[in-house]
Amino acid sequence: MKNILIDTSALVAVIANEPEKVKLIKLVEGFSLIAPKSVYWEIGNAFSAMLKRGRITFKQVEKALMVFNEIPVRYVDVDLRESLVVADRHRIYAYDAYLLASAMRYKAPLLTLDRQMVRMATEMCIDVLEV
Repeated sequence: MKNILIDTSALVAVIANEPEKVKLIKLVEGFSLIAPKSVYWEIGNAFSAMLKRGRITFKQVEKALMVFNEIPVRYVDVDLRESLVVADRHRIYAYDAYLLASAMRYKAPLLTLDRQMVRMATEMCIDVLEV
């Protein structure tokens, strides 16, 4: 089965029932989802930020985590050196570089809602699945 590399923005859209959810789910049908291990922690950070800002309650977080745990994502290893080369070359944070380096390493198209990531991936000749 062919892989799609998914990022935090796409996962949060599905978990939070955002308008893109249906289209995202259709895009990944028949594919395996992969993500760098950092995405797992980024999900936690996204929800902690929402809690901190009072945008959601902890009860909502618990429901969201139940949805998140149902999404079949295989977390893949990141080559730290490759990622830091990408970070240096594109002047970006390591977390973004982990995604781009992993997409290249695993020859997987990137699924993201982040416009800046789309731009960088396109510049790097990484296939992007746009919603």
